[in-house]
Amino acid sequence: MPIARLIFVSVYPDQAIEVEKVWKENCGPLMLQQPGCISEKLLKCADQDGDFISYSEWDSQEAIDQYLESDAHALIRQHSRALQGGTRPAVRRYEVVD
Repeated sequence: MPIARLIFVSVYPDQAIEVEKVWKENCGPLMLQQPGCISEKLLKCADQDGDFISYSEWDSQEAIDQYLESDAHALIRQHSRALQGGTRPAVRRYEVVD
């Protein structure tokens, strides 16, 4: 059963354009190359400037664990670290209820 992994990120409103650029050019493509990553999308909050959710679906927890230990994850963290608006991202995992 796939696992949805959501990362809630808040940045300063003036960083929003840079977040979208970094995701489109760097983070999104890297995530999609990872074994077990089914999909990756960046959601932009329509109600609050600077709020985003990185939404990815994975085929297993093992695939997520391998990704978290990978060079790709380290690179994505490097790209995104400068774009945090003073708060740490919150990561949540969800499973589909049958």
